[in-house]
Amino acid sequence: MQVIGYARVSTDDQNLDLQINALRKAGCSKIFYDRGISGRVFERPGLGAAMSSLRPGKMFVVWRLDRLGRSLPNLIDFIDQLGKQNIAFLSLTENIDTKSSGGRLIFHIMGALAEFERTLISERTKAGMEAARLKGTHLGRHPSMSANDVQQALKAMNAGEPIDVVARQYDISTRTLRRHIMKMNAL
Repeated sequence: MQVIGYARVSTDDQNLDLQINALRKAGCSKIFYDRGISGRVFERPGLGAAMSSLRPGKMFVVWRLDRLGRSLPNLIDFIDQLGKQNIAFLSLTENIDTKSSGGRLIFHIMGALAEFERTLISERTKAGMEAARLKGTHLGRHPSMSANDVQQALKAMNAGEPIDVVARQYDISTRTLRRHIMKMNAL
């Protein structure tokens, strides 16, 4: 089985030697790397080149999961995509090897924890929004025009001012101005 390695450091002055040595020791025939790129982004030249070289039956190896990325949900999705392409994954430090049943178990537990985390965040967000509504706090964007602004705009338009000129005076689109007028007429 061909083994492809990937290493990353966040800043240009950090050293890749530790990761590269560990990847070589793990049997990587090719090692791709990125230097000075954050783990938040999965669009990286070295990672892209590594992914282009991977084929079914190969193995993708990283020294540690955080070298691949910071977001657990993104890591889970990434590793899941590898599995769907019949590409094995190995993280040396965490000893996660998707070729073994134990490695797959750990991977699925991580996935379940990531899903649990997403659900908790969603529930907290909804509860916070409901609490704000109950206190009378306005949620979302504030209106681009006040009721007085809409009345003044209507007066200008009734006096013969074109709608596009009036909209520009309030730094809004004609569509937004029409929406405010319709809302006011509905009241």
